[in-house]
Amino acid sequence: MDFSLFYFADGSVDGSGRGRYDLLLDGAKFADTHGFTAVWTPERHFHPFGGLYPNPSVTGAAVATVTERVGIRAGSVVAPLHHPVRIAEEWAVVDNLSGGRVGLSLASGWNAVDFALRPEGYAGRKSAVIEALEQVRALWRGEPLTVTDGAGNPAEVRVFPPPVQPELPVWVTSAGGPETFRAAGAAGAGVLTHLLGQDFDQLTEKITLYRKALADRPGHDGRPGHVALMLHTYLGEDPERVKEAVREPFTAYLKSSFGLIARSAGSILSGFDPDKLRESDIDFLVRRSFDTYYTTSGLFGTVEQAAAVVERARAAGVDELACLIDFGVGHGEVLAGLEHLNTLREASAGAAR
Repeated sequence: MDFSLFYFADGSVDGSGRGRYDLLLDGAKFADTHGFTAVWTPERHFHPFGGLYPNPSVTGAAVATVTERVGIRAGSVVAPLHHPVRIAEEWAVVDNLSGGRVGLSLASGWNAVDFALRPEGYAGRKSAVIEALEQVRALWRGEPLTVTDGAGNPAEVRVFPPPVQPELPVWVTSAGGPETFRAAGAAGAGVLTHLLGQDFDQLTEKITLYRKALADRPGHDGRPGHVALMLHTYLGEDPERVKEAVREPFTAYLKSSFGLIARSAGSILSGFDPDKLRESDIDFLVRRSFDTYYTTSGLFGTVEQAAAVVERARAAGVDELACLIDFGVGHGEVLAGLEHLNTLREASAGAAR
């Protein structure tokens, strides 16, 4: 089982904004020197929840300058917000800065407000991901893309600088939809997913669909693909201390994201309006969510407790645990927790031999 670090929310900062990216860079340095596979950063817009990360190529470039070995990945690029040439160009730069260590997961996007950047991309966002993935791959290989220039004339463009890696490692981000798993397999890509809205049994079924679609792909080379599972993570020596250290920041983290997630659900559930929920109702839902996440959907507690989750993920067919560490626990505590996470990583590697 591979282990990586995943950033999605806000790290520890003071009121002046100093140190906003210290946790990202310090965690990346730790990952680089302790055998972790990658560091993932997301694309988030217009909201305090995740607002440190509007462009993963920029944060990836920063990680490239302070590391030597660890993979540098986007988790994720919201493909319908960008021209594929722009995606390939930016990440070719990071590939050069890092000596060939980048990988991209592409997502369709879900928050309508994000599409203020490119409103025309919202309606067809679900189907646009695989098309963008294939275009970015082709550009990465040095193939031209036919475009329309500013004068309305057809033109062919190629990406510069040429990337270091001849093939770009790619994933498709899935919130749990079976069709996305199938589409990723049919495209020969990996899958990046999480346990929000799905449990391990359901994930196992979807990974089976993914592997079958991959195996049925014309020209399939026999490789099993790659599934990365994002899990919120904080480990320590005392389970009760860990739970208390996590409770307040993680509850606040869940509450800060509640409006975004609830509005996304509202687009699916007719008549659901999160703005009409009372504060007490939101607090109740968040407290229940904390208990669920803590016991079934994260790497929390001691190394021994987390080892059971690792084995459950392995049995489901997961290849990599992308450990989300920046949900509000203090900077020093997070870094101390990485020592325990590394112990878990080493134990997992030994158990797999």
